[in-house]
Formats: sequence, C-alpha cells, structure tokens
Amino acid sequence: MTLRPRSQVRLSASVATAAAALLVLAGCSGTPEDDDASTIVRTTTAIAGASVVGIERDTTTACPAQTPVDPGLAAGGTHLVTHGVGETDVPVDPQRIVVLDSTAMDSVCALGLWERVVGAGADEGPTPQPPYLGTGISEIPGIGPAVAPDVALIAEAQPDLILGSSPASADLYDRLGEIAPTVFTGSDPVAWKEQFVTAGSALGRADAAAAALSVYEEEAQTVGTDVDAAQTQASVVRFSPETLSIQGPESFAGQVLADTGVRRPSTQRISPAATEDVTEDIARAEGDIVYVVIGGEASKKHAETVMTTDAWEELEAAKDRRIFVVEGSVWNGNGLAAARAILTDLRNTLNAYSGG
Repeated sequence: MTLRPRSQVRLSASVATAAAALLVLAGCSGTPEDDDASTIVRTTTAIAGASVVGIERDTTTACPAQTPVDPGLAAGGTHLVTHGVGETDVPVDPQRIVVLDSTAMDSVCALGLWERVVGAGADEGPTPQPPYLGTGISEIPGIGPAVAPDVALIAEAQPDLILGSSPASADLYDRLGEIAPTVFTGSDPVAWKEQFVTAGSALGRADAAAAALSVYEEEAQTVGTDVDAAQTQASVVRFSPETLSIQGPESFAGQVLADTGVRRPSTQRISPAATEDVTEDIARAEGDIVYVVIGGEASKKHAETVMTTDAWEELEAAKDRRIFVVEGSVWNGNGLAAARAILTDLRNTLNAYSGG
C-alpha cells in the first residue's frame, strides 16, 4: 500500500476535547515489513479505537483569493437575483456582507470575499464558525445565533447584502429586507451545488461560482484516480445523541464520494431519502471503510457506547481497522469549501488503516 503524506490539519475543538485522552502512538515499532499496516501513517488521536481525521487541518487555502465580478454586470449597479424566497435586487459587487449561517459563510469564503463580512450568525458549539474555514473567520463580529439572529445587530453592521440559506423565522426575510437586500439560497444539501451558484449570483459572481465548481469536480476526479476510489465501498454513518443513521448517495458527503468515484455499500444506496435511521440494524454500517460523523459531546458518548458493542466490533471494517471519525462540520456540511475538505480527508484515508 502506498504511503500517503498526512495533511497539515486542525481538529475542531469539540472532537479534539473528546479525543484528547485517547492518544495513540504514530506508527508501531516491530510491525513486520510485509504487513501493509506498517506503511500507513497513523493519526494521533482516536475515539473508541477509531482514528480521528482532521487533526491539524490546513485552513490556509480554505478561502482563496478574491474572485472577479461577472463581466456582464455593470459596475456600481444592481442586478436581480432569484432565490429560495423570492427575487431581490442586489448590488453588483457588495462591500459589506452579513452572513446568517455557516452555509452562507462557506460560499463567501469559497469565492474569496470573507474579509468583506461585517457580521456573522454563530453556530452552536465551541467555535462560532466551522473550524475548517480557519480561525480568522471566527473573529468576525457576531450577530447572534444562526437559529435566531439579532436584527438590531444586523442593522448596526450596515450591510449592503444579507446572505443566508433559509429564514430562521417566518417574518425574518421581510424584517431583514428593510435593512438591506436579502437573499436566501436554500438549505437542502441535496442541492448544494445549485445553492452555491445562487450565492455566487447574490455576490455578483455566478460565473466564478460555476468555474469554482468545475475546478472542484476536476479535483474530485483526480483524487478518485489517485486513491483508486472505484475499488472501495465506503460507508458513511452519523451518530446523534440517541440514533445511528446512514448517509445515502443524496447526502452531502454521499455526493462528494460519488464525485470521486467511491462506491457505496448496497445497503446504503437509499433513495430518495438522503439519510436513514439504522439504530436497530448496526450491520448496515458495514463497508470496506466506515466514516463516522459525530455531532457533539452527547453524540460522542452514544458513539463510544455503540462502537464498543459486540455488534459493532463484528463489522469487517472494525476488524480490519478501517473506521475513521470525521468532522461533522465538514462531512455533514453544505458548501464548496466543505466539499474540498472532504476530498483532502479521502486522499489521506481511503487506503489507510485506523491507528486506534
């Protein structure tokens, strides 16, 4: 098996805290030279015996250089954007942007405009913005939680564009529209690529968004070729505090896997639903490799309980040490920057063994 370099990655604080006590030595002395495991670079933390992916993630390129305004738009003017709630005239090149949630922040980041953000809705958890976007973004002034943004704080930020995925309340769109042009792109990860282009249009950069998607798709194909993706059936499961669900081909992570050519176990080729509860059928978590998404401390405790049961340990992926814990903000995300982060994770793990 080919040795693959570890990425320079930073683990999100919630997973880092959860895994801190479970240190694993990098590499194993005395491993036979003919054992494939001896060629694998191991991560340094684990949860219930599964290596945690995303440690020391390199976020320096998560937000690229500023992309150009679409050439067909008149400088200094406005243009009409059709979005999830209606139609809105927005500035061609907004200078002061308020983002209401992490999906909008991902789009602004991916188009190189994060330094124009003057206010941002905060996620639940240890950091106000997804860690995979970098620490600088977490220092942007807050406008309250994403689930209930503070309209007064948004007004104080004096935005010329407000960008979100879905309104947090029935009257929010009208209230925000009195402050600045407001666009809601939609929040269904099944349509994440279309929603990214809508965000690009709101930012005066629909062409740049389409071009960025094209580059991503080429990169996904390259990653798939490099790791021989078609030879692997990857399982993606997610723990909540009380349930275990599989992430099907229509889920965000499932779509990124498909873009690389990674195959899915037959029991996870669900449609049209993107996810399915398999709490009572752990065998459906099986795959050549299993990626485990954990959504917080309570979910981690549930995962640790399940992942130490006989039923879980009987999975062939568990026996083969092919189970990896991945960042929820990335694998359960909704945006181009998150998709690129999954590609990095796949490059580093699809042909790897878990070090736990």
